[in-house]
Amino acid sequence: MQVEFKENFDISGLTTFKIGGKVNKIYFPRNLDEFGYVVKKTPKPKVSGNLSNMLISSEGYDGVIISTSKLKNFYFTGDKLYSECGVKVPFLAQTMCDEGLSGIEFMIGFPGSVGGTVYMNASASGTAVADVLDSAVLYSKSKGKFTLSNEEMQFGYRTSICQKKPYIVLAATFNMRRKPVEKIMRTIEENLIFRKNHHPLLKLPNAGSIFKNPKNNIAGRVIDEAGMKCASVGGAQVWDRHANFIVNTGNATSLDVLELMLKIYDAVYDKFKIKLVPEIEFLGGNNAREVEIWEILKKKRK
Repeated sequence: MQVEFKENFDISGLTTFKIGGKVNKIYFPRNLDEFGYVVKKTPKPKVSGNLSNMLISSEGYDGVIISTSKLKNFYFTGDKLYSECGVKVPFLAQTMCDEGLSGIEFMIGFPGSVGGTVYMNASASGTAVADVLDSAVLYSKSKGKFTLSNEEMQFGYRTSICQKKPYIVLAATFNMRRKPVEKIMRTIEENLIFRKNHHPLLKLPNAGSIFKNPKNNIAGRVIDEAGMKCASVGGAQVWDRHANFIVNTGNATSLDVLELMLKIYDAVYDKFKIKLVPEIEFLGGNNAREVEIWEILKKKRK
């Protein structure tokens, strides 16, 4: 089976952070059969969709990435919406609005795709994936392709069973309901206005929220109160309008971002004794200082 791939590929242009060096190999399967074939032949691939919640080392990554960006089939029947993991959720939300189907308006401003959105139980405007998901089609090397119900997905705040077991989200089915297009559009517009005021647009490259909200608190608030709003390291800077975002001001490296994350973590811990948990993922291995910082963050969050 011939599956599209690239070797020694500069990944920076595909990430929403616009940061990253050369990846050893990246595959672009066009359907679920190709995906299954590549996963079986690759020992430890990193599967990702829109690379919107990920920091990849500027020094490159020696592993293999499987991009699900070309798995874009979706359809709706009655009050059910089925979508493969590579469909970008803003497109899906707008398309469903045009069809008079309500349920996923909260996804309109997300930078990612269905797979990552389900994987992390993403949420906004008081609604999470767990509130609308009917079932998910997952994949693991031991089980192959299988389906789990909403309850079996073990959703929690920014988490699902896929973060506890080596499961990959291939597709999802959402529960929708009929509603006048005008009402759905009004909600979408309200969500976009809120997101514009509280989240940096992708013209300021970023990877979304950097840290998860601590229990009974808000990450952006404690980072701000720890004096870290607008703090910077190299080309990486804490956004001036919401402190839980790090933006690439134009020439940031992955090391800049990680050093800034460590400064934020230490400042919040020193002031509040709160251990922030990174929400983004990091892929690297070729820079000793990056590995050291990431290991520190991982140890501190235990």
